[in-house]
Amino acid sequence: MAATSGRWRDLGAFRARGVHGGVALAEGIDRMVTGIESPVDSERGLAARLRYLTASDAGYEAMDRAGIHVRPRTLIAWLAAEQTPTKANLARLDTAYWDLRRRNVVADLKRRLNNRGRGTRIEIDPVDQSRVQHRHQRDLETRNINVRGAVWDRAVDAWIAEDTQELEAVWDDIIQSTLGTDWDAYTHVSSIGWAA
Repeated sequence: MAATSGRWRDLGAFRARGVHGGVALAEGIDRMVTGIESPVDSERGLAARLRYLTASDAGYEAMDRAGIHVRPRTLIAWLAAEQTPTKANLARLDTAYWDLRRRNVVADLKRRLNNRGRGTRIEIDPVDQSRVQHRHQRDLETRNINVRGAVWDRAVDAWIAEDTQELEAVWDDIIQSTLGTDWDAYTHVSSIGWAA
């Protein structure tokens, strides 16, 4: 399971490290999205992204959101591999591709996570306490819980909208309803993954 150590922050006076569970939940959902694996600066990767983005109005909207504002003849030259986008436009094309890809898989993600009403098991890794003095460490263990119901629709909607406050509210609802009195120990975590 991937850790979110690059986004961790110190929590409280004792220096445990982690992220809010809502952030970790969004990262877990994000890892479910698959797409073109070839890098955008490769001929194959660029061509695939351009085909995907120019196949629909939604793709053009994604390019606009990413800040790609070129003349039609420039876009045609990119599609024909007669001209290579600048490094900045390559980054924007990649951003636009992943934006559109995420938007296109929202319904599928909800269906997969709801799993015909059975929900999805997640694994919650508690905060990293390696820098906390032993006498201040809490006895926290990895928890596996099953998450069901409309919570997944809320989580995916908040994820696609990049609504951090709603993701945090969803996470708080999940842990309060499943972890009992121990829920507050898992407000911040080191990572969340899909349990086997």
